[in-house]
Amino acid sequence: MNNVERHQFIIDHLHQQGSVNVLELCKLLEVSSVTIRKDLKLLEDRQLLFRTHGGATLTNPYTIDRTVFEKEKMQASEKVAIAKEAASMIAGNDSIIIASGTTVQAMAREIQPTGNLTVVTSALNVAVQLIKHPNVEILQLGGILRKSSTSVAGLYAEQILSDFFCSKLFLGVDGIDLEFGLTTTNAQEAHLNRKMMEVSQKVIVLADSTKFGKRGFGRICGIDEVDYIITDKGVSPHTVTALEKLGVKVTVV
Repeated sequence: MNNVERHQFIIDHLHQQGSVNVLELCKLLEVSSVTIRKDLKLLEDRQLLFRTHGGATLTNPYTIDRTVFEKEKMQASEKVAIAKEAASMIAGNDSIIIASGTTVQAMAREIQPTGNLTVVTSALNVAVQLIKHPNVEILQLGGILRKSSTSVAGLYAEQILSDFFCSKLFLGVDGIDLEFGLTTTNAQEAHLNRKMMEVSQKVIVLADSTKFGKRGFGRICGIDEVDYIITDKGVSPHTVTALEKLGVKVTVV
């Protein structure tokens, strides 16, 4: 193939798969990785794709920090479906952690506790949703309040968590990348999420399909440290297969 034909092949393959890998393209096109990387740079300069670590994608993989008031309007129906599935995983007399984000806030709305329920949370909006239930004991973490997420972060919140151990952590994220792992847009929040994982038996991630292939500034953990991911039918079968190979149970709603 000449340069033009090779570039068209890459674009066509990208539209079919959603993302491309440098090593895979090297095998398919029988050229060096240097050539492929030059091709991807040229195509990115023409605004035809976004380069990522080891490949390229059609959508910008880097997330930006938005307020919860903006986020709650995005993928609203998908979040409700994910929330209902997540809420069904709560057992009677459970002790759980709910992190921050609009999807876990939607989950809090769906909780109908059987027996007593203890909830540890960093998110003010989650606490407000649950306060109406007389049999839900809420432990609100303290610390520096992030106005964009209406949740706390910082050392004080992390120190409080050291006194507890819960059966499940329900975690919202800004990005899920198969190589880089789970991320959020704030480094302090990522660190607190990591501490939540350390004091939880199971880690359950709630993420709509737009979060896949995205990366935020703060890395929370690798994919292999997650037990469950609940997402919507917009996720690609290839991604689901890759996650299951890493030992993650995926529920698509």
